[in-house]
Amino acid sequence: MIKYERSIISIMFAHERQKIILDILRKRSRISVPELQRTLQASPATVRRDLTFLEELGKIVRTHGGVMQPQAAEVPFDRRSRAAHATKKALAQAAVALAKSGDVVFVDAGTTTLEVGRRLLAIKSLTVVTNSIPLLQTQPAEGARLIALGGEVRSVSRALVGAGALEWVRTLNFNLAFLGTSGIDVETGPTTTELSEAGVKGAIARKADLVAVLADKSKWDRPAMIGYCGWNEVDHLFISHTPTDADHKAITRHGTRIHVIRH
Repeated sequence: MIKYERSIISIMFAHERQKIILDILRKRSRISVPELQRTLQASPATVRRDLTFLEELGKIVRTHGGVMQPQAAEVPFDRRSRAAHATKKALAQAAVALAKSGDVVFVDAGTTTLEVGRRLLAIKSLTVVTNSIPLLQTQPAEGARLIALGGEVRSVSRALVGAGALEWVRTLNFNLAFLGTSGIDVETGPTTTELSEAGVKGAIARKADLVAVLADKSKWDRPAMIGYCGWNEVDHLFISHTPTDADHKAITRHGTRIHVIRH
């Protein structure tokens, strides 16, 4: 009888802890495991069991050192392109200053990087390589070159991805790369929602001499499920708000330079 009562109490406590975890994530979207342990006043083993249970139910996604909400359905490209449009244009205008005459530049498939690509294609003596289908519909200025990666079309993001795109990346060299992100993890780096896009972004980040990531405020400290590179691989980060001192230090200690752009 005593064992049975203890079992009921244990189940009730587990349910309460798990409810607290989900309540926190509804407010914050992400929390670290050590912080959960302190909040719940529970042992690491207990918290791991709770997180395993919630992950199996699809209620959470576990990340390196933390836990977050499952990524919502990805927003279609057209809707994303209309959001924070003035901010994206301001970020793009600042970022293109990194490009030099004669550079081979990669431009990622994304709504902010699309603004970068359009500006680059107006500059003579640049070669722009991209997996962005909307950017491929832009007419280059005389003297500028536009090259498409091969690959499979991912309709929701209008990106070329997969083995074909990765094969192209392996054979090309880039002076500079402009990458977008679905969310920023202040501790670990930029993230995205889908494995095939993460593969292309990560391969580019490792191949380019100089890497710039662009992110408006909506992406800040709201990581998506898949990290595609670390801050040690990002040379420049263009953002639209002033980060806290702690966030600034967490990113710049890896050598990343932060550019705060207002519009």
